[in-house]
Amino acid sequence: MTERAPRRSRLRRTVLPTGAVVALAAALITPAAVAGPATAAPAAGAVTAATAAAAPDIPVANVKAHLAQLQSIATANGGNRAHGRAGYKASIDYVKGKLDAAGYTTTLQTFSYNGSTGYNLVADWPGGDTSHVVMAGAHLDSVTGGPGINDDGSGSAGVLETALAVSRAGLKPTKHLRFGWWGAEEYGMVGSKNYVNSLSSADRSKIDSYLNFDMIGSPNPGYFTYRYDSALDALFRDYFAGLGIATEQDFEGDGRSDHAPFQNAGIRVGGLFSGADYTKTAAQAAKWGGTAGQAFDRCYHSSCDTSANIDDTVLDRMSDAIAYAIWTLSAGDTTPPSGTVFENTTDVQIPDNGAAVTSAVTVTGRTGNAPAALQVGVDIKHTWRGDLVVDLVAPNGTTFRLKNSSGNDSADNVQTTYTVNASAVPANGTWQLKVQDVASQDTGYIDSWKLTF
Repeated sequence: MTERAPRRSRLRRTVLPTGAVVALAAALITPAAVAGPATAAPAAGAVTAATAAAAPDIPVANVKAHLAQLQSIATANGGNRAHGRAGYKASIDYVKGKLDAAGYTTTLQTFSYNGSTGYNLVADWPGGDTSHVVMAGAHLDSVTGGPGINDDGSGSAGVLETALAVSRAGLKPTKHLRFGWWGAEEYGMVGSKNYVNSLSSADRSKIDSYLNFDMIGSPNPGYFTYRYDSALDALFRDYFAGLGIATEQDFEGDGRSDHAPFQNAGIRVGGLFSGADYTKTAAQAAKWGGTAGQAFDRCYHSSCDTSANIDDTVLDRMSDAIAYAIWTLSAGDTTPPSGTVFENTTDVQIPDNGAAVTSAVTVTGRTGNAPAALQVGVDIKHTWRGDLVVDLVAPNGTTFRLKNSSGNDSADNVQTTYTVNASAVPANGTWQLKVQDVASQDTGYIDSWKLTF
């Protein structure tokens, strides 16, 4: 994982209500081909249990064996596996050899950075609908100061062993499976950016979801899920809930790993993380064990990030969760569930009797046009709502008037849900809420807004 970046906007996706989302996610992951007459969808827990039973247990001993190989490679090559160093190329060769022997079609993609050749490794499992790709990945490079066994040998090994489990099972997924190991992540996601940028827009649109696993074996671990896509987040939360483990949404790794280039390209992203250099709180220690007041990984980006810097329990659980997600999503439907909410909760100040301001929400993963009854939830704090004109602007520039100004409307705030017939405009893209205060003396701000598809 790269060094900490500045905080990103609190743009997120959620689904409301929670119970309905879990049921919808269950319907999403039910295999498409089921013999017998149509029946009502089973309860979410039943579908989860069935899928968990189908996904194999990933032997943590196998994952640790890969980590031992990565440690040996680092030890033999100056103590690291960094971009441009012999240890990184040896790491790529090790992973590629395992995948080639398991029947994958592997592609070694080269790029140049800092005067050195970098490598990405992409592995495709034969079969599945190539117009609907489920992809999982991790970065394989370390920093120059250490072997990088947790960061990110752990994610690389977990993804590798899951890919080998696909081969052992002879899995015949509905969707196409692809795995990636990225170079030069520690320099700012250079390898994964190179991969995403090398794809045509058509090929990007074929990736239904990308799952990223960066640091899944931290010695003072937490259980964090990526917060960007509600359905993918719920998939992991539901899995760990079945183990009696409460998760938290990840903010520590926000924008610091290889999911970011995929997300920036409009691809749905999810993933898991066990913590880096942030400090575990007392509440988190009570929930997960470990030591409060210490970093999740005290050896982050250090020479002590060795094979001794791994918690076997979290590594085992998270590797199993990778397999659960791969088996689940590759057998799933081709669109996110209805009821998905795309929301922006970043405050935007509205100038008094001034220019219009906007707040953006980016919609991804939908097919075709927006709904004929698109729900637009608006929460604007303002001391005289009659001053406000509110519009919804679609990705193609089409504008829908939600609210006109009115000198007779002296109440506070605009907190309501509008229904818009947006069936003539594409669903995917950046939507904007546009608000203008057209009279003097009262002020306010956009608190949040959301689109429900």
